[in-house]
Amino acid sequence: MSATLIDGTSIAAEVRGEVGEVVAEMRNKHGIAPGLAVVLIGDDPASAVYVRMKERAAIEAGMVSETINLPADTPQEEALAVVQRLNEDARYHGILVQLPLPDQIDEDTVIQSINPDKDVDGLHPFNMGLLMAGKPRFIPATPAGIQQMLLRTGNDPSGKHVVVCGRSNIVGKPIMNLLMQRQDGANATVSVCHTRTRDLATMTRQADILIAAVGSPQMITADMVREDVVVIDVGVNRVDAPERRRGYRLVGDVDFDAVAEKAAAITPVPGGVGPMTIAMLLQNTMNAARWSIHPDLR
Repeated sequence: MSATLIDGTSIAAEVRGEVGEVVAEMRNKHGIAPGLAVVLIGDDPASAVYVRMKERAAIEAGMVSETINLPADTPQEEALAVVQRLNEDARYHGILVQLPLPDQIDEDTVIQSINPDKDVDGLHPFNMGLLMAGKPRFIPATPAGIQQMLLRTGNDPSGKHVVVCGRSNIVGKPIMNLLMQRQDGANATVSVCHTRTRDLATMTRQADILIAAVGSPQMITADMVREDVVVIDVGVNRVDAPERRRGYRLVGDVDFDAVAEKAAAITPVPGGVGPMTIAMLLQNTMNAARWSIHPDLR
């Protein structure tokens, strides 16, 4: 491997330490602890693990955190009532509804029911609009984490061609909007590829920075990247591994071993983008609490 490893775990620890310092100051000066409420509907094992990680990280940072567990057959009206209760609860400055949701619950309706001032996932249309306008309040946690990884490893996107594979509301669209802004840490030329993109490899080979967020294991191969590209792999995919106790292993959307031979820098899976997503969620929650004290800072 010739690429430099972008260690998301260590960078996330830096961010979480910075957040913890601000939280301690808020508690000491104002007697306020940022509060994060997470709503988990159903019993998806991966979602449950991720929610526990979020709650543990929030508590370690000095925040108040609660997970509201609802059964998989919860009606939409009941889920909306829970969100409304949290909207009105002053203990919680941030609300996150863990995705995906069961089939009987409309994802857009639930997201739009969250108070935009508490939407620490940054997925409410109001907050997405602010991001597009270049005046972000809450940046979705994964795109925010990607930007910080780039900046804190000396890979400023300014003037670079960033190619994003994937157009989801959670990653693809917000990272495009974030990195194209006329702002520090942005100023990139951004291309977005998706399932209808013709000749994907021609596009990906143009990238100075390649962000893979398609949810397809090891889809990005070595012949699809240029020498010295910086690769951010957002994908987390389970593939069969009978030799392992769990029977599977986690891989990204990038063929790590092969691409690492050509790349200048690359994120691992796991240990790359995932820890940063949690760290930036904590930062959004901290900011929500800060703005509740100083609304003029928003």
